[in-house]
Amino acid sequence: MKTTVKYDIEVIKEEALKLVKKRLVNRQQSIYTLCKYIPHRDWLNFELELEKNEFLLRDRIIDLLSHESWEND
Repeated sequence: MKTTVKYDIEVIKEEALKLVKKRLVNRQQSIYTLCKYIPHRDWLNFELELEKNEFLLRDRIIDLLSHESWEND
């Protein structure tokens, strides 16, 4: 039996940043886009954590990356 993962907002931000860096998602896409990369069984916990931290699924991924550090190219 698989267990659901408990997501906290920092884990969500880290996951979003990883996906942006891999160019799987774009900073301008909605947070809902991340659902493709979160196991279905975990999505409810993921969504609840976003709501608890006042993020909406229609908000942009860049809103999660507010503390993103920029590296020189």
